Amino acid sequence: MDRKKFLKTIGGGTLALTLAPNLLLAENFKFLEQNSDYKLTILHTNDQHSRIEPFDSSYSRNPNQGGFARRAALIQKIRGEEKNVLLLDSGDIFQGTPYFNFFGGELEFKLMSMMGYDAATMGNHDFDNGLEGFKKVQPNAKFPFLCSNYDFKNTILDGHTLPYKIFNKNGIKVGIFGVGIELSGLVGKKSYGETLYLDPVETAQHYATFLRKEKKCDMIICLSHIGYDYKDDPKKISDKILAAKTDGIDLILGGHTHTFLPEPQSFINKSGKNVLVNQVGWAGLLLGKINFYFDKNKNVKNISWNNQVIDDSILV
Repeated sequence: MDRKKFLKTIGGGTLALTLAPNLLLAENFKFLEQNSDYKLTILHTNDQHSRIEPFDSSYSRNPNQGGFARRAALIQKIRGEEKNVLLLDSGDIFQGTPYFNFFGGELEFKLMSMMGYDAATMGNHDFDNGLEGFKKVQPNAKFPFLCSNYDFKNTILDGHTLPYKIFNKNGIKVGIFGVGIELSGLVGKKSYGETLYLDPVETAQHYATFLRKEKKCDMIICLSHIGYDYKDDPKKISDKILAAKTDGIDLILGGHTHTFLPEPQSFINKSGKNVLVNQVGWAGLLLGKINFYFDKNKNVKNISWNNQVIDDSILV
């Protein structure tokens, strides 16, 4: 994406949503806050690809953008402004720079832990050093990996990931699970071993229903690394298809296709309700930010969004 298109992609606003009946379209964020009983801020990344440092100023597409230190400073600033924050990643943390070649993902996990990531899922490139390589550096990640449709029971990663996790943010109970893309054809068999791939749609529906009905979660988030859309192969499972063929999911945070969405996209699920899908490109050029506003019954009233650009305007 060139700089002109990139700048068009970012922005902020409120969404006139139909996630619940009679949602309110507000003119400004202060109105939203004053008229909501609960607020939850979701920050998210995807496809970081070991881009620890900003792109060089001579880079033709996104010069002097990105960088873990700048992201950390921005996250710290947002946490100083917001009471209830979840920081999530949708996979492909590994691969793309010499930092991964030399340190195997250790540095990425250490820095993400310092930023206070709450959870992540695994992308196909997170298998690039094999299951052994991932397990070796995983202790540096002070956050869980949520992998719902990868069955690791016959591998050395058995017990090292979780199918889901529930977070309680000031009374809002948030259930999160993760789905990944089929590894066969993308990753060498030696790298994922006896890992079993489970259908992402069936898996997503199972955990959405389980978290909503049995665990009584107020909000369900899917961390997805299956890709936003495949125009050349429209039947291939993507976030758009996942949203349409399931119900109970409020938000899908995607990865894999490096898609810079101009704003969170709304799709109708199989029960006729809306589900949001968002993805923020790759390389840490953006930090996704979505605010959910709830009423006293913990139903979503409104949503605001503002993708945050990571560039040299952020002081570190």
